[in-house]
Amino acid sequence: VQLQASGGGLVQAGGSLRLSCAAPGRTRRTYAMGWFRQAPGKEREFVAAITWSSTITSYAESVKGRFTISRDNAKNTVDLQMNNLKPEDTGVYYCALDFGGEASMMFYEYDSWGQGTQVTVSS
Repeated sequence: VQLQASGGGLVQAGGSLRLSCAAPGRTRRTYAMGWFRQAPGKEREFVAAITWSSTITSYAESVKGRFTISRDNAKNTVDLQMNNLKPEDTGVYYCALDFGGEASMMFYEYDSWGQGTQVTVSS
């Protein structure tokens, strides 16, 4: 399953970015989607996830109140709206697909990954 993430860039602290992930459109299975990030020298960490029906979303504590995950199944896209960005949000952001469908925070639950998009927040 091929995922394509986009929307990264350079922004000043306090600014906003919107990431988008193009998800497969013809799978017969429903799936949850998640966003993870990895800063230089650090392990990949969970950011946000959403179930197929959008009824359940989950967020890392560090982004609650600032980031919003959403999806449009008709367009096969999952977005991550990031507001009030901080330098510590800097990293490569990856979207991922989970056929288990539970919007898990665990990276090993995810079946497919996108290539990543760089987000850099300057202070």
